Amino acid sequence: MDVVNTLGRRKKSIARVYLSKGKGNVTVNGKDFKTYFPTVALQYRINQPFALTENEGKYDVKANLSGGGITGQAEALRLAMSRALVEINADDKPALKAEGLMTRDPRMVERKKPGQKKARKKFQFSKR
Repeated sequence: MDVVNTLGRRKKSIARVYLSKGKGNVTVNGKDFKTYFPTVALQYRINQPFALTENEGKYDVKANLSGGGITGQAEALRLAMSRALVEINADDKPALKAEGLMTRDPRMVERKKPGQKKARKKFQFSKR
């Protein structure tokens, strides 16, 4: 196994992941993931695929993230890492699928419509 290359998306975020055997280093856009994702909740989401498949500390991850916000990027990264782990070992798929980590979340921002303030909010209506 050399390097496994996968892609994950969430909202406007795109994560390109390169997974290889190593000591468990996760690098995001050239930085350590703990500095890139400062909150504990986001760090937990990123470690989730490894924790579920009992692969903590076995693989190095290099990720390129672009677009969207910090939460969307974290979830895109989680999906890409899950896909990479399944590509390495297909036996991990049922455990990841049961937690919903193999599903691409289709929810996107609703577009703004003409003649309205926002996607659903309307301009104030005057009866008289």
